[in-house]
Amino acid sequence: MPLRLATLSLLILYPIAWFAPLMRAGILPIFGLSEISVITGLQALWGSDVFLALVVTAFALFAPYLKTIGLALVQWDLLDPRVQPVLHLLGKLAMADIFLIALYITLAKGISYVTVETAWGLYLFTGCILASFVLGHMTERQLRSGNLSA
Repeated sequence: MPLRLATLSLLILYPIAWFAPLMRAGILPIFGLSEISVITGLQALWGSDVFLALVVTAFALFAPYLKTIGLALVQWDLLDPRVQPVLHLLGKLAMADIFLIALYITLAKGISYVTVETAWGLYLFTGCILASFVLGHMTERQLRSGNLSA
């Protein structure tokens, strides 16, 4: 049961992570720093680059959430366990978003007049993605042993 509850908790934590501040950025700290979340970043992207916005939306919102829903359905015996490879692929796509955020922070820190500080939402979002990987692996192991009583 704890495995199932942990998976279901991700369905609550992901939306919190999407609205939580990932970073604070601005031109020189004396001008103040704007908080950037997954959602505010997506809003800005939709206004400037629709293709990139679609890609990031798929990585940041749909991939991790669909993987978690699928994992919960497998754990509750409502979805065939043979979908595990697809869920694993969705998890990899979700991790790509963390890479994009890290790349953005690294590039922005390289510009001398820009200040970027990581915020608690980045750690929450990363933790959700990593927890999803661990829960997926644990579910897979329990399925192989025939003991998915979670």
